[in-house]
Amino acid sequence: MLKLSSTSFTAMGTECYLHLYTSSQFDAEAVTCSAIQEILRIEAYYSRYSANSFLSRINLIAQQGNIIEVDEETAGLLDYAYACYKKSAGLFDITAGILRKAWDFSAGHLPEQAEIDRLLPFIGLDKVHWRPPYLSFPVSGMELDFGGIGKEYAADRAAAICVSLGVEHGLLDLGGDICVLGPHPNQEPWQIGICHPANPDTPIANVEIKRGALATSGNYERFIEIAGKRYCHLLDPNSGWPVHGLSSVSVLADQCLAAGSIASIAMLKGLAGIDWLKEMGVRHIWIDDEGRQGNCLTAPLQP
Repeated sequence: MLKLSSTSFTAMGTECYLHLYTSSQFDAEAVTCSAIQEILRIEAYYSRYSANSFLSRINLIAQQGNIIEVDEETAGLLDYAYACYKKSAGLFDITAGILRKAWDFSAGHLPEQAEIDRLLPFIGLDKVHWRPPYLSFPVSGMELDFGGIGKEYAADRAAAICVSLGVEHGLLDLGGDICVLGPHPNQEPWQIGICHPANPDTPIANVEIKRGALATSGNYERFIEIAGKRYCHLLDPNSGWPVHGLSSVSVLADQCLAAGSIASIAMLKGLAGIDWLKEMGVRHIWIDDEGRQGNCLTAPLQP
């Protein structure tokens, strides 16, 4: 008989949860350990905070305006990042993380325009030459940041490990990036609430998922509020300023990486993201800055 085992842990700067149905506590502990180890491996390898990470090695080369050979895993992430850059018309840009040098969302004040202008010449994935397996930086002083895809990638990898170890029923939650491995043993779907951006403790929708992924991008994660206006951490790489129009976008997809990047691109597009989501043909829910919402999550996500 399968029993539910639930574990909470901290990774990638957020609270995470793993709910697995297994036949024994020993199996649950073994699978949980393997999944968490994979998440922590990815975090360490692509952390911009660790001087020993591979991402820090890349960024050291980028600062020098030099060239580096990357491994197969990193090549896959770069291919995906370039695909998102193209699909978003340049809005989803892993070189835009350098804007954090101007934006401090704990400071309580806006940056000077001059601070932003100083960084804009170092933004643009089209300025980075990618010829697998070689990555080169003709413009010295740039840097990459996998923060927009790293957590979702880790969720997919950990979920895949759980499935490979025989888990057929379970759910993984990395700070709101969710992978559903399979329904409850009685085939009932998992019930996942989507919170309101103005009041994160209040759900605005309940989504039923048997298998697949759900990711949300919103303006309530990190922001500054000045004179009643919210400036969020989602920054337009062209202007260097926070995007406006949409407050939250949640997307359902087969993989968390796809769900997360689609949600982020929609947010970056502002109100134009509403029609773009329809064109993409994905199930989603959005809320704009005026509190209006659209819901295309009418049916459970099935195998």
